Amino acid sequence: MRGWWQEITGLVLPVDCAGCGRPRTELCERCRVLIGGAAESVPVRRVRPTPEPPGLPPVYAAGRYGDEVRAVVLAHKERGALGLARPLGTALAAAVRRVGVPGTVLLVPVPSARRAVARRGHDATARIARAAARELRRGGVPARAVAALRQRRPVADQSGLGAAGRPANLAGAVAAAGGSAALLTVAPVVLVDDLMTTGASLTVAARAVTAAGGRVAGAAVVAGPHDPELHSDARRCR
Repeated sequence: MRGWWQEITGLVLPVDCAGCGRPRTELCERCRVLIGGAAESVPVRRVRPTPEPPGLPPVYAAGRYGDEVRAVVLAHKERGALGLARPLGTALAAAVRRVGVPGTVLLVPVPSARRAVARRGHDATARIARAAARELRRGGVPARAVAALRQRRPVADQSGLGAAGRPANLAGAVAAAGGSAALLTVAPVVLVDDLMTTGASLTVAARAVTAAGGRVAGAAVVAGPHDPELHSDARRCR
């Protein structure tokens, strides 16, 4: 019900750009370029956190984590600006293409905590994964978004933890959802998320896919750090 109301209000009420605040547009052209995926955007690039956790698959980012990009991601995730799922999905699809999977690809979102999904009224990462899969199919790539992972125990808010604490917080916390393990074996998996900071979430998710018998070809995110050094002010809202 909450998601339905968010969709309706987004259609009938005037909005400002989620990134820069420009009036009467949900996402201006400049901010659309910044999040990536548009023809004139900065090319998708491989990103690495510092330190890089063992087992992290190759990660590609469509945009650079900055003020406007952060604002767009948070508007979709935390404020229910559901119309942003499509441009975020377009950006994510561009990053998935760089992973270079031939043929069918499974987009598997990093799972969010159930309490976070309930509080927000929607699963933001799963939503943009579905949007990315649709964008890829429009471009001729047989893609399917599968929410095949779940958190099997409560974890602390990752945004309050540093690079050392995040892997310990997530260790053993992610597994294949009941009945979904077989899906992970039918095609190469690309893990997807909105942001990457320390890489802990993607590393744990990759281990869960491997444990279920799947093959992780890489990972794709909407935004990563500005440069190879992980910015200490980058924050995850998971």
